[in-house]
Amino acid sequence: MFPYRGPGKRFPTRSLGLSGSPRIKDAIRYLEHNERKGYTVKTFTPKPSDLTHEWYVVDATDVVLGRLSVQVANLLRGKNKPTFAPHADGGNFVIVINADKISLSGNKLNKNLYSHSGYPSGLRADSYAELLEKDPERIIRAAVKGMMPKNKLAKVQLGRLRVYAGDQHPHTPNQPQVVEIAQVSQQAN
Repeated sequence: MFPYRGPGKRFPTRSLGLSGSPRIKDAIRYLEHNERKGYTVKTFTPKPSDLTHEWYVVDATDVVLGRLSVQVANLLRGKNKPTFAPHADGGNFVIVINADKISLSGNKLNKNLYSHSGYPSGLRADSYAELLEKDPERIIRAAVKGMMPKNKLAKVQLGRLRVYAGDQHPHTPNQPQVVEIAQVSQQAN
């Protein structure tokens, strides 16, 4: 918040134009007192022993795609934990079931999901309506991938996403916790 000038040096209140506010004066007095006493608050950085990977299961029945993918992306990154750090891999395993019963809002059924093979003229466009019948897992994977950061850690965290079209999954020995996604009414008042 304030520029740190080193031990024993005063904060530059006048040069920053901060000398008049009583809240600023109290904050500076507090910081200078803690500096004299030798108190410091260190930033928490999780150690590898602090990072755990829990299992969660999410039911996608009648859930809007965007709302589902936000919740799943946050669980994959581990943002629900107090030990979250953006550079550390503290994410969770997430199982999404009933992917074929997902709700697509607006005119999303008429839009396409694009992918490229890497070869010349290798652009492929599949409509969401077609994918919902053939490969509903791909719709959820693409939406969650778009909501993850674009870095190497996101690839590792996306590897912990398991998507199934039906309501059965082979991960019951891991005892996943059930996550309920709050539904918001889509009707206008």
